[in-house]
Amino acid sequence: MRVLSGIQPSGPFHWGNYFGAIRQYVELQDQAAEAYYFIANLHALNTVRDRDLLRQYTLNGAIDLLALGLNPEKAVLFVQSDVPEVSELCWLLLTGTPMGLLERCVSYKDKIAKGLKADAGLFTYPVLQAADILAYDSNVVPVGEDQIQHIEVCRDIAGSFNHHFGETFVMPKAKVLDASAKVPGLDGEKMSKSYNNTLAVFDDVKAQRKQIMRITTDSRPMEEPKNHEGDVLFDLYKLVATESQIADMGALYARGGFGYGEVKKALADAAEAFYATARERRADWAARPDDVRDVLKAGAAKARAKAAATLARAQAACGAKGY
Repeated sequence: MRVLSGIQPSGPFHWGNYFGAIRQYVELQDQAAEAYYFIANLHALNTVRDRDLLRQYTLNGAIDLLALGLNPEKAVLFVQSDVPEVSELCWLLLTGTPMGLLERCVSYKDKIAKGLKADAGLFTYPVLQAADILAYDSNVVPVGEDQIQHIEVCRDIAGSFNHHFGETFVMPKAKVLDASAKVPGLDGEKMSKSYNNTLAVFDDVKAQRKQIMRITTDSRPMEEPKNHEGDVLFDLYKLVATESQIADMGALYARGGFGYGEVKKALADAAEAFYATARERRADWAARPDDVRDVLKAGAAKARAKAAATLARAQAACGAKGY
């Protein structure tokens, strides 16, 4: 099994990034024969239009992934733009991708439906994503439910190329990430930078505690028992608390006689304890940025070797090489 996934450095990683994806990347690196994980800085250009900020986010993203458990001895960690073969492969795929296929992609349709400006980068995003996947002969791609369509598009693009030029690309399959890891934001909606409702994994502990204490709750009386199903505080607490703590909190909700401030304090305490080890690792990596760059450089060398072989195979298949 060869696993491939990427994450955009469009800002600090939040709880949704960790529980929805990164945690499972770490688990898969122990299960896969090969695992490739990259910082998708080319994709991030669709939203981050500041050079220095993108560079900062890219390095910080690598530091965060290492702190959260990605092991460069088990997984290939690299920056997307350090493998130019992927961009060249993207062009080969673009030449055979129907406009209608891209027009049906959810990310593009949603933005148009909201009356927002969409550029060519967003429109062709799924083709670059397909190149990311196909370049490494990936056969397993961990994604959330909302990303399944992109894997289907990748398979359509690869299938069309294979039909015209012979069997060139490995057909990837989606591995849907744990649906129970859906993380609510501070407003109860899905946690997302787009909604500005996130809790950053490595935010200052005091600042995060203040964020948690400001979460809006209902106005039920303190003495009234409360249903914890769909409760934002309880759902967040379940992610970072121990099993016994979760059981005790569930009993407290059922019993009543408490204020939400008590739950918020417990949530902040549990989060601080949950991320404590990762915070220590992050401080260590952040103090050694050149070592982080060495990890990314070594990862890029491995990724380029694999991507170059795939690109050469695709070029030969379609006639762009060997004339």
